[in-house]
Amino acid sequence: MSENQFSVGEKATHFIIDEVAKANTNFRQVLWTGKHSQLVAMTIPVGGEIGDEVHDTTDQLLSFVSGSGEADLDGETHTVDAGDLCAVPAGTRHNFRNTGDEPLVLYTVYSPPEHAIDAEYATKELADAAVASGEDAPPQATT
Repeated sequence: MSENQFSVGEKATHFIIDEVAKANTNFRQVLWTGKHSQLVAMTIPVGGEIGDEVHDTTDQLLSFVSGSGEADLDGETHTVDAGDLCAVPAGTRHNFRNTGDEPLVLYTVYSPPEHAIDAEYATKELADAAVASGEDAPPQATT
């Protein structure tokens, strides 16, 4: 942990999330995973994208920290900039592209978790390969 991320008590974690997200150079880095949600930092390189996807049973909140891009949400395209947040309900087709001249930095909350605990992938290609192989499978929810 660092001064931007620290434990509070035995179970909680405090994030100075804008600083944590800006310090992340990985395409995807899982920061925290709970029973019902997951916090992930992402850095999309210039000209890059998250990739067109649908999470059938997972809601997603994406908060943009720096950079600019375009969001495709349920067939509609609009711009996203630092300070924006997009709420994507389960079952919604979506993609986010970096159309700016600097990395598009964001953090996202998945509910329930979508990725493996502590997963970290430097590039989209590595992240996609981990998903395809099953390496990036989320933890099984418990009741």
